[in-house]
Amino acid sequence: MMDTIFKEEISEGWMVVYIDDIIIYSETWEDNLQYLDRVLSKFTPINLKISLKNCSFGQQELVALGHKVSGLSLAIDQRKVPAVLQKPVPRNIKEMQSFLGFYSYYRTTSNFFAHITNSLYKSCSKDLVFEITKERSNECERIKNELTNAPVLILPDFEQTFNLDIDAHADKAWEKPFTRDKLWMLNQEWE
Repeated sequence: MMDTIFKEEISEGWMVVYIDDIIIYSETWEDNLQYLDRVLSKFTPINLKISLKNCSFGQQELVALGHKVSGLSLAIDQRKVPAVLQKPVPRNIKEMQSFLGFYSYYRTTSNFFAHITNSLYKSCSKDLVFEITKERSNECERIKNELTNAPVLILPDFEQTFNLDIDAHADKAWEKPFTRDKLWMLNQEWE
């Protein structure tokens, strides 16, 4: 429903809607006020209501959907870290599926998520007897460690030329974008 109501605003690229959450972002405070006015003007005719206690205005950064978001970066909400550490090693297929679902949500913060979780996903196969081996237990702990020490993701400098380093094997693949300066620094380390 919200995607339909605010289709134009979303397509203009200054608004994000997720179920009943709305995020408006802009480069200037004046633009933000204009966008806010436009959005709120659509509420009254269709009888939509907002809860002011759940609203934040004029924020440089915010927490949304388990992430800390700012104009240039995205990071895991640090309030989620204790929950990450407390998750026990799964004891059955249902627990493993829940475990993988939770961590899959944050997979973009891990360079090797697919590689680390490969055997864990295989353990959920209905054709196999579920078994937690020492290796799988270690993989569960590694995922926790990856996510509790996850990097802050930042936008690249779009003025730079990008090189894409892709490494693929039979059971895994990953990619790392580099700007020319970063690639030069890596080349210096190899010499």
